[in-house]
Amino acid sequence: MAVGTVLGQGLVFSPLVLGQQQRSPELLSYGQLLKDMEAGKVLRIEYDPMQEVARVTYKEDGNASDTTDSPSTDSPPTDTPNPTASPAAVNLANIKTVVLFADNPELVTLARDNGVDFAVSPTPDSDVVLSLLANLLVVGVILSLVLVLLKRSGGAANQAMNFGKSRARFQMEAKTGVVFDDVAGIEEAKEELQEVVTFLKQPEQFIRLGAKIPKGVLLVGPPGTGKTLLAKAIAGEAEVPFFSMSGSEFVEMFVGVGASRVRDLFRKAKENSPCIIFIDEIDAVGRQRGAGIGGGNDEREQTLNQLLTEMDGFEDNSGVIVIAATNRPDVLDSALLRPGRFDRQVTVDLPTFQGRLGILEVHARDKMLDSSVSLDSVARRTPGFSGADLANLLNEAAILTARRRKEHITLAEISDAIDRITIGSSLTPLLDGKKKRLIAYHEVGHALIMTVLEHADLLDKVTIIPRSGGIGGFAKPVPNEEVIDSGLYSRAWLRDRMVMLMGGRAAEEVIFGRDEVTPGAMGDIRQLTNLAREMVTRYGMSDLGPLALNDNEPDSPMGRTWMSPRPDYSESMAVNIDHQIRALAQQCLNEARRIVGENRGLMDRLVEVLLDQEELDGEEFRRIVANYTAVPDKKGTPNALLPAWITESPSSPL
Repeated sequence: MAVGTVLGQGLVFSPLVLGQQQRSPELLSYGQLLKDMEAGKVLRIEYDPMQEVARVTYKEDGNASDTTDSPSTDSPPTDTPNPTASPAAVNLANIKTVVLFADNPELVTLARDNGVDFAVSPTPDSDVVLSLLANLLVVGVILSLVLVLLKRSGGAANQAMNFGKSRARFQMEAKTGVVFDDVAGIEEAKEELQEVVTFLKQPEQFIRLGAKIPKGVLLVGPPGTGKTLLAKAIAGEAEVPFFSMSGSEFVEMFVGVGASRVRDLFRKAKENSPCIIFIDEIDAVGRQRGAGIGGGNDEREQTLNQLLTEMDGFEDNSGVIVIAATNRPDVLDSALLRPGRFDRQVTVDLPTFQGRLGILEVHARDKMLDSSVSLDSVARRTPGFSGADLANLLNEAAILTARRRKEHITLAEISDAIDRITIGSSLTPLLDGKKKRLIAYHEVGHALIMTVLEHADLLDKVTIIPRSGGIGGFAKPVPNEEVIDSGLYSRAWLRDRMVMLMGGRAAEEVIFGRDEVTPGAMGDIRQLTNLAREMVTRYGMSDLGPLALNDNEPDSPMGRTWMSPRPDYSESMAVNIDHQIRALAQQCLNEARRIVGENRGLMDRLVEVLLDQEELDGEEFRRIVANYTAVPDKKGTPNALLPAWITESPSSPL
């Protein structure tokens, strides 16, 4: 308040003082005032203690001696004015201004002795106004804060009252913008879910035959295959009230809240039946009860128990269909999966070739594709891609097209987008040097063995352009879609793949010597060891015979525990397993060394071409190899296939 007062004085009083001085330019000294008072020249003094100035009015016949001349002797005498007359009635030329000090006792005494009218006339005190305004401002701020706190406390009280309420998003008529025509690649799942839509829209034809509407449908599949998209399509097709929420929204830190939300959700659903309840990622609340070390979570288990009761308990909930999605069906409680709760389990798997083609056609509707782009060829190049991967592929291709300032998406952008998604974005090529030549021999070793072995996959491309993630180059095969989809890996295919994995290490040893071997084959060796262990312990493809020696995985849905399971075979058998794995790995390395050694001249020729062009496609690579040695015809794999993606790329991070 003191600061405000001082500022107010500086802003308000100073102009007043300046105004007074401008209107009364004739200033009188304090000593001269005392002399004039003793001489009887002063008529009136008005003292302003706020500004510490005095307004002195002189008699008409007694002007200040230092500012005016003496009156003429021949001038007619004038009457003495009334001492109590108003200053306004006095000639303004007889008014002077004197700056005074804070205390002036002699001035008051002298005025009383000489009959001078002395009056105190303070100017209005603006400090009071400023203080009042400042106080009002502070009070206003305090009241505003109090109102905000009251509003928040009221909101918290309302939130506490609604703590157990369901947080499901509700739509009376679901307008998701998605119908079954927008979902492709999962035709089997669409057919099963189409019956659910028919149940909701035309239930009489099923009720007439005694059929009951299914209570629950569980969508199971890997991430990105379109489970949530299917739920949106069901809501868009059925045109019934639609509740949607995530499994994690049921669970809170307070015990009982999740169960209360389940009850509230089903209560609202029954009031709006027939309707659909969609629970995404139901494994967050539907895990097996009592699983894992230390027991289960009380809140999650109570929520699950309430969900089980609501789906199939004493109360009837006809007309309410629960659709749930998860990519972890192995962790769900068995009581949740029994008939009467989730009557149907619809598998939404990775799309096949025809499925990928349909998905690409859906996502290419709003893309400016060049006329030379064949979605059929793109679908053949992308085995193992999910629906989300294919959507991302076309989006990345569109981004690359815009970056390159092209009008239409061409096959070059799609090819670069595939490499960007599966391997990484390309970096600046390496300068010529020993490192670049070593990477070239390493990748050519992979590509050459991939080309000359009969059961190996077809080569797509080999490059020494580095990629993000520490990849100096890669040799990418065209995967055999039949093998990948069916999972039927022959012993010959596995063995040729293991030899191909050792092609980079073999090229380094043969060309540069064992002392110049680098850690670039680290990833290849890891894949080789895993394949060899699977062949020995699970596939029965070793001298140990058809024995399952790695079949003691824990059945707990929580995964592996912190305690290592005890093997179900003897220590001598463990030694034999290690010997078999090492023998397989060594045989594959020796075979790779033999192929590289027998084709040393071809290796040098391929490396020179690769160093010059930095990237070779499979067709050109096979033409060069065919001039030196026979190239086997890969049965079931057309040579004209364009590049494709493989889940585990054999490229080594040099």
